[in-house]
Amino acid sequence: MSPPPAPRLLGLAPVVGEGARLLVLGSFPGVASLKAQQYYAHPRNQFWPILSALWGLEGTQALQALPYADRLPIARAHGLAIWDVYAGCERAGSLDSAIQRAELNDLAGLIQRVPTLQAIAHNGGESARHMKITQALGLPVFKLPSTSPANASWSFARKLAAWRAVFEQFGLA
Repeated sequence: MSPPPAPRLLGLAPVVGEGARLLVLGSFPGVASLKAQQYYAHPRNQFWPILSALWGLEGTQALQALPYADRLPIARAHGLAIWDVYAGCERAGSLDSAIQRAELNDLAGLIQRVPTLQAIAHNGGESARHMKITQALGLPVFKLPSTSPANASWSFARKLAAWRAVFEQFGLA
């Protein structure tokens, strides 16, 4: 008997504000993020701690210490937009390697709606597999090390340095 098919999942809406300069694209939200309806909700994902370090937010002001609804206006105020390359897919669990029958988000449509965007950064390898598509949108494109807990081969400091280099180029750090 074959295993049951993986469920069809739908991703999250983009987080984007007026004046967004950098779009960070993940692949697709993990189980914790989908359940919470929040980007990077897994407690060991380093996305929010990296942003906090880039923006000098510590202690009770650190993004990961704040309710999710309070994090988003701070990200927008810094010129950051957040989305994923996939609008939907079939997947059991949270691993990118389990993604099947993925449907791409309308990245070109978002770029048209947000003329202030200056660059796109892919958060991890699965997202970066679509760099040919994002490069065709006419903005500089970067591959950043994944903030996922599955990317344990990179230390926090090494990830932070890579993220800082891109964020500084576009005035976000």
